[in-house]
Amino acid sequence: MKLVLTSDDRLAVLEDGGIVDVSEAFADVRYRSAADRMPRVLAALVDRRQRVEDLARRGQSMPVPGLQAPVPRPPKVIAAFGNYREGSDRERQTQDMFLESPDSVIGPDGTVVLPNHQASIFHHEAELALVIGRRAKDLPADDRALDALAGYTCAIDVSARGLGRVGPSRIGKSFDTFTPLGPAIVTVDEVPDPQDLQVTLAVNGEMRQTYSTADMEYRVVEVLAFISSYMTLVPGDVILCGTNHQGLGAVQDGDRVEMTIERVGTLAVSVSDPLKREWPRGVDQETAARQRAVGTS
Repeated sequence: MKLVLTSDDRLAVLEDGGIVDVSEAFADVRYRSAADRMPRVLAALVDRRQRVEDLARRGQSMPVPGLQAPVPRPPKVIAAFGNYREGSDRERQTQDMFLESPDSVIGPDGTVVLPNHQASIFHHEAELALVIGRRAKDLPADDRALDALAGYTCAIDVSARGLGRVGPSRIGKSFDTFTPLGPAIVTVDEVPDPQDLQVTLAVNGEMRQTYSTADMEYRVVEVLAFISSYMTLVPGDVILCGTNHQGLGAVQDGDRVEMTIERVGTLAVSVSDPLKREWPRGVDQETAARQRAVGTS
């Protein structure tokens, strides 16, 4: 099942060529604010799934409208450092993660706006994202951890490089609009093996990133076990699983960025830069080489 949130706040199941409104299944779910709605819906999804599937089966398919991010304002956005071997056979790097601003999230066909900060470059990073569906702490590093998930979605983790005064900084990942998500939350049963997914990203039709989640240093279940050992996960939390840096490149004014994860979907956004800055097109080979050498995010 692929659950989406339309721009006019309807909950729907995404099917080939259209959507079916299933809002009725969650009509009695109470929430305090628009930001609180999807976490409450996701917490109720397991118990109401049969009702959702019945509505989807009987309902009338409609053309796909504008979509919001499937979780417009997650309680937490958590991202993995690096987490890909980058084609190397080195020992696994030390596992680590960090928080990003929930206000950085935008949805499909949104616009990434590059801020007036003196970054050396703005990079795209295509990532598999995990969406939490139940409260969880101290998950095991095996398939039982997947029970905590509502499902998977696509994420483009936009990164402003060169902002740190001393050493690398992750603050350049939290600008407003820097975390596009979507188009749907694809339930766990639709993805037989999250470590066997092809990920691609193109800019203006030029292929940049192309890699498999099989290259992850720490598997999805290990990511879940690690972060849940530090903090309680709650419905609506979004966890970005890292990226393979071989294929990163600049994003700049006027670009159209499109990423696809097989079985999960395709997410596309535009880029706007009021300052009209420019960087070399194509793959950033210097960053790719540096990542192969040191294995850092």
